[in-house]
Amino acid sequence: MSVKSCEACATGSALPFDFTMAFQPIVDMTTQKAWGYEALVRGLNGEGAAGIISRVNDTNRYQFDQACRVKAIEKAQRLFDDPSLRLSINFMPNAVYEPAACIKTTLEAAQRVGFSLDRIMFEFTEDERMTDVAHVKHIISEYRKFGFMTAIDDFGAGYAGLNLLSNLQPDLIKIDMQLIRDIQKNKAKQAIIAGIISIAGEMDLKVLAEGVESADELHVLHSAGINLFQGFYFAKPMIDRLPFISFEANSDASVAIKARSLPDLAPQVL
Repeated sequence: MSVKSCEACATGSALPFDFTMAFQPIVDMTTQKAWGYEALVRGLNGEGAAGIISRVNDTNRYQFDQACRVKAIEKAQRLFDDPSLRLSINFMPNAVYEPAACIKTTLEAAQRVGFSLDRIMFEFTEDERMTDVAHVKHIISEYRKFGFMTAIDDFGAGYAGLNLLSNLQPDLIKIDMQLIRDIQKNKAKQAIIAGIISIAGEMDLKVLAEGVESADELHVLHSAGINLFQGFYFAKPMIDRLPFISFEANSDASVAIKARSLPDLAPQVL
């Protein structure tokens, strides 16, 4: 499939700051293996994402979004030793002018390093009001043509909720951590999660619980039918390396996946 260029691709200036990526695992409790990893923006000295994103503005938003994609793909290709692992990348819908054109840099990076497109998932958040839902819907439609997966991040925390889900129909929804926290103590949260799982099943969507921090939270969510998880309970993000993953859902079993780091780069735990 040929990909045209857009004006932003051709005229965009260089990004005025640099950054790197940390990786946090997405785990599958049915296999007790990593399903994939989310690439998270970090400063070169270990600064959190907020400090980097605060430097993003209308002038450099496109360049930043493109740089995130390229860095994530290049680092994932060097780190992932399992060809089935997915890479999840956050993207900014407002940085995508024309989806078929703005995806060009992503396609070139994936082709250059040999990373399969069907292993890439793009996340967008509902935590900020979307001014043009039709535009995001168009982005998802175009991305599917290339084999990319799409996901709504922080589902349940934003403005549009179920209306946004019905309009966009992504491949996966990531339940916001505020609905996850202490769910074992909250019947209302349990009822809401059950409803989300039911709706996702009817729509043939995958469900991921993010921000899991305790065995109690994991037990309730796994018992409810969720198999994909992300959170400090399993591993914290690590810069330029894949962290150890511990599965402790069963009291008589514990499995750890060994960390893998990029050569010649000192790992930092966040």
